[in-house]
Parts: sequence; C-alpha cells; structure tokens
Amino acid sequence: MEMPSITPRFTALGEPYCLPVPARPLPAPQLLHLNATLADELGLGPAVTGSPQFLEWMAGNQAWPGYAAHASVYAGHQFGQFVPQLGDGRALLIAELNDLQKQPREIQLKGAGPTPYSRFADGRAVLRSSIREYLGSEAMHGLGIPTTRALALVGSPQPVRRETVETAAVVCRTAPSFVRFGHFEFYYYRGEHARLAPLADWVIDTHFPEFSGREDRYIAWLSEIIGRTARLMAQWQSVGFCHGVMNTDNFSILGLTLDYGPFGFMDAFASGHICNHTDEGGRYAWERQPVIGHWNCVKLLQATLPLLAETPEAALALAQPIADQYPAIYQQAMTKRWADKLGLRDHRDGDTDLIDGYLNLLDRSHADFSRSFRNLANLRTDTDALADGIRDEIIDIAAFDAWAENYRTRLRAEQSVDSERAQRMNAVNPKYVLRNYLAQNAIAAAEAGDMSEIGNLFAVLAQPFDEQPHHAHYAAEPPADARHIEVSCSS
Repeated sequence: MEMPSITPRFTALGEPYCLPVPARPLPAPQLLHLNATLADELGLGPAVTGSPQFLEWMAGNQAWPGYAAHASVYAGHQFGQFVPQLGDGRALLIAELNDLQKQPREIQLKGAGPTPYSRFADGRAVLRSSIREYLGSEAMHGLGIPTTRALALVGSPQPVRRETVETAAVVCRTAPSFVRFGHFEFYYYRGEHARLAPLADWVIDTHFPEFSGREDRYIAWLSEIIGRTARLMAQWQSVGFCHGVMNTDNFSILGLTLDYGPFGFMDAFASGHICNHTDEGGRYAWERQPVIGHWNCVKLLQATLPLLAETPEAALALAQPIADQYPAIYQQAMTKRWADKLGLRDHRDGDTDLIDGYLNLLDRSHADFSRSFRNLANLRTDTDALADGIRDEIIDIAAFDAWAENYRTRLRAEQSVDSERAQRMNAVNPKYVLRNYLAQNAIAAAEAGDMSEIGNLFAVLAQPFDEQPHHAHYAAEPPADARHIEVSCSS
C-alpha cells in the first residue's frame, strides 16, 4: 500500500506552538462517508482508503504512519471579548503531506478526544454537528469559496452528552494550514513577542514564498491576508452564507472559511438575519459580517505590531494603512459580485441603486435568497412579460415591476443578450445550497441508521450551479414546519 510521504512543517516548529497529543480511541468506528475525489487529490487511492488501517486513522485509533498527532494553542476574541487561551480543544493534526499538485496539506481530526486545551470538555464531536461540518465545507468548496475541506466522516455508538445524549463522530478535515488569527494573539497578549517572528516566517515561507526574505515581508503578507479576508466576506455575502461565530480564533491566516459550527445559508432573506441563536445581540448577523471581518483584521494587525517596527508608534504608522485597505477591497469585490449576480458585464453609475433596490425588495418580502437570484436569469429584455417564478417570492408586485423595468433598461444599455446573460448568471447564482432543513433531514436519517441522504446531498452540492433535474427538490424552499430550525454553538 503506497502512501504519500510525510512532510512535517507546522509540527517542526515544536513547542510551545504545538504539543504531541495522542488521539483517544473511538469504539466501534464506522466510515459513514468518504470524499473519494479529495482522497485522490491527496494521493490516497482506493488501496489506501479501502484498507482497514484507513478507518483506524480516521477514527483516531491508530497514528498515521510516521507521524505523531499534535494540538496547537491559540487565543481569540470571542463575541468581542478576549480569551487569553483557547487552542485545539477537540482537534488533532494527524498528518502533513503534499498533494498530487505538490501543495502542502494538513490532515486534522475533529472530535478525536481531549487535549491540554479542551478546558474541561470531552474533546468529542457529535454526529449532528459532524454531518453539518462535513457537508457544509464541501458545499462551500462546490461554490468556489475558499474553505477547509472534509475527507471522511466516521461515526461511533459511543454516547456523548450535549443538551441530550448523542452519539460520537469524527470529521477528518484538510487545509493547507489551520493557523488562525488567534495563534498570533496568543503570543502578543502574553507578552511573548519573540514567538511571533518564527510563526510569521513559517507562514510566509510555507504559504507565501513570494514574500520570503524580503525586508517588507510582514507588511506584504499582512496586506495579502487583509485582502483575502475582505474578498472572502464578499463571497459569503453573495451566497447568503452566515458563519455564526466570527471570533478571531475562527479566522484563517490563509483567508479560508474555517470552523463550521452554527453556520447557515439564508432561506428567506433578511439583512439582519442571525443564524446562531446563541448570538443574542446579533453581533454576527449577515449584514454585520463585513464589518466584523474588518474588526478581526484590525485585531490581527494589533497582534503583529511587534513584527513591523521597534516602537509601537512606528508599527502603528505602518499597520494603519494596511487596515485601511480593507473597506475599498471589500466594496470592490462586493460590487463585482452583485453585478455578476444580476448579469451585468460592467459597473456603471446607478448600478449600486439597482442592486440595493433588488435587495430591499427581497428584504421586505422575506423572499428566498437563492431562488430569487436564480429565477432572475429567466427575465427577458424583449418583452414586459415575466417568466414563471420570477415574482413568486415578492410581496410588493408593483414595486418589483418598476424595478424590473429599470433592470431591463440597464440590460439594454449594454446590449445584453438574454441567453448569454442567463448562462453567466446561472454560473454564479447557485440553484443548490445546504439549507438547514436539508442538513437536518440528513442528520435525522443518519441517526436512524440511514447514511444515504448524506451521500445524496454531498453529490448535489458538489455541482450547485447545474440544473440537476432529478434533484430539483433539493432547491425547494423549506416546508413550513422547518423554516425556523435553530442552530447554536453546540451545532
């Protein structure tokens, strides 16, 4: 059985950045689903993934050959309040390797038992939350949004107590790196500023080699991360994705979507939508996500000030222009996203009002976000007649018709061809997203012993922009009894 060679990178930093921690064995593990496409990308062919040892690795029952599992420490601002020590409380880095494209990949288990950073918790994950992360991360990948990815889902009959007694599960997830903003905050707020440079240089040398060795490497690297984060927020907004827990310890130093807890894709559009019922103040509501992204970037810059200059004043003078880049980068990315969703080839005066007008119509009607944008591709510029479905979500029909006429005028101004525009719009407006009720259906089936719905959803969400006529029911709005499914931090 040929295995990819192990290439320790992050663990080569050693203590105190990470500690060797063995996984706790999971009784009677069962491989519930395998991401065979991702396994192939990692060089883990059927001979590997079909072996008994693979299940043991994915459950944390055996160590990956030639590698000792590690957990890392970090801090973070959680709901705006600084927590000086967090860390991989239920996550273990079990392997570091290169994929078939020679790109670095870390392999991590979530739910493999307690670590020194578990804070009196059991280090386990439950089937419910594990299914949500497994499907959610791959749904984001299908949408083309930077994210960690899921390799395998393992279940076990072992009981785990949350609000009720549930069964245990482990998600194996991968990323080029799981380093977070909070890793830098940990050493900054402890006053261990000498620890910042080795970590930052490791990130730069491993993932941003174009900046390695430059005198201005920290400025260049931080500018890149601020830009990536701003563009990521625009991507989230454009598909109605709500993260739910945008703490600095959940923000990736590579600009990836990281940690799928109480996340959700909006059904009925509401600009103030809160997907996490634990977030009573609405700090992480949909409309606030871009602002919070900026706030988190400022916290990262604060934590890396000692890298920029010898005095705080000089460092702040360098950091402020980096932070100030965020709003313009976000606005440019968001304007482009909305224009693409409306099928506009370029941005012209008045387009912002056109975009805001449509969002206001959706907001006032609580219209289904995904379906409303998808259906808009059916509008024609050569007739006032509207195809079926376009107005179905709208309450104020007169206001919509007035907006639609302005939209047609704008399309005619750039000589838009309906068929070409529809094709462009359908390439950016997904027909399928992981709605909460779909995830809940898969969870309920799995808890009853039927894993088929996990596989069905996994396949559909891998091609979210395709029509997939045989799976059209997955694009339906939630039934009345499933419109108010709530998720919390335990999700």
